[in-house]
Amino acid sequence: MSLNDFHEHTVLITGASSGIGASFALALAKRGANLILVARRLDRLQQLSAELHEAYGINATPIAQDLASPTAAADLVRSITAAGLTATSLINNAGFATFGSFTTEDPDRLTQELTVDVLTPVRLTSAFLPGFIAAGSGFLINVASMAAYTPTPRMAVYGAAKAFILSFTESLWAETRGTGVTVFALSPGATSSEFNAVVGTDDATAGAKMRSPDQVVATALSHLAKRNPGPSVIDGGTNRITAPLLAFIPRRSTATIMHRMTDPARRATSSASH
Repeated sequence: MSLNDFHEHTVLITGASSGIGASFALALAKRGANLILVARRLDRLQQLSAELHEAYGINATPIAQDLASPTAAADLVRSITAAGLTATSLINNAGFATFGSFTTEDPDRLTQELTVDVLTPVRLTSAFLPGFIAAGSGFLINVASMAAYTPTPRMAVYGAAKAFILSFTESLWAETRGTGVTVFALSPGATSSEFNAVVGTDDATAGAKMRSPDQVVATALSHLAKRNPGPSVIDGGTNRITAPLLAFIPRRSTATIMHRMTDPARRATSSASH
């Protein structure tokens, strides 16, 4: 797939109002793709759509949709059909995390988290992937996380959700080989976005050095342009080194290490010492 020409594509991007989703929208608009931009905040989507249309002459359609709704995927498909649009590629980017001891978390909020991070991506994939395969073209990018590669105490549901997305997508990669559709999971690490603001604490990224959304998207598009892209790609050199090494560390040890790294008391002590 040409990295510089997406004129034949209409790409559906969830979580498009900020962060990685907005960076995907900009990068693809520059390369000629038409876009369907989805998030809860219609005002942001409308502004982004107008800016991309003016700058690059592409059509960008904003659709406000709460992806935490149990019927989000079906509602979104209906909205796209009603607008007379056909998505030829899909980026399941929307997601959020909660932070804290599992026993103190709000069960309803956890249900919303699982819906946004797992259920809606699966249902959107089910809705659109058969059409991509029938056309023999297009791509599916599911955004996972470095959290998929290790236990994530204090973000137990988020880490498990991203591990699901990673495994799910890598399985789809194998199932769709030879169809003309490119499928892979993208795993960013700590990224400068609204992630921590939504979580409510910087402890969620344990003080890790941040990558920019544009760097994450550049990694994804470079992987997409490969002659034979693999089932997943990790953003950031340090992350790419770290993830395989985790397989050689006992799970007991990684769970213990991650529990210490995300301990708010540890970070408070570290900040006080400076």
